[in-house]
Amino acid sequence: MIRSDVLRSLLPLISDHFVVCNIGLPSQELHMLDDQPTNFYMLGTMGLASSIGLGVALAQSKKVISIDGDGSVLTNFGTLPTIANNVADNFILLIIDNGSYGSTGDQPTYAGMKTSLAKVAEACGCENVIECQAEDCAAVMKDALDSDRMTVIVCKCESGNIPVSVIKTDPVVIRDRFMTALKEANA
Repeated sequence: MIRSDVLRSLLPLISDHFVVCNIGLPSQELHMLDDQPTNFYMLGTMGLASSIGLGVALAQSKKVISIDGDGSVLTNFGTLPTIANNVADNFILLIIDNGSYGSTGDQPTYAGMKTSLAKVAEACGCENVIECQAEDCAAVMKDALDSDRMTVIVCKCESGNIPVSVIKTDPVVIRDRFMTALKEANA
C-alpha cells in the first residue's frame, strides 16, 4: 500500500473529525479523495501539520487528527517533545512513514534507513505510540479514536504517488472554512 491507499482506507473513520494534513501530495490526495470544511490543508509550510494540529486540539474539545509524513516530522523534530509535554487526549498524530520525501521526488529519508520515528517519539516522552503496517492503519486509527487518549501512530507504507491536481482553493478560504467549522462544532 502507498500513502494514498492508507488515506483512502481511513476516510470512513476520519471524515467526521478535524484533520490537519501535511504539505504537498498528502494534502492534494486528501483533497481529491474527500474534501471537507473540517480538513485543513498545509499549502506552504513543511513540518508544521503536527504542531498546528496539536495547537488546535489544545484550544478546543473536538478530536483533531494530524496527518504528517516522515520527512516532515524529520524536518521539525521539535514537534515530538512538544506533543509529549503538552498532552491533549483529543489529538492523534498519524505519521505516514513511506521512507521518502514523497512530494519532492521520493528521495529517501532517514526514517527509511536506521531512524525509527516510533522510538524517537517514545524517547521524547510520547506515552501512547503505535507503529503499524499500512494494512492495519485503519484498525489502529479506530482504536485511537475510541480510546480518548493522545496517540502517535507511525504507519509504515511503501513510497509512491498517484497523479493529483494542485489545490486551487485559496489558503485564506481553507483557513476560514476550517475555523468556521471548528467554531460551529464547539458552539
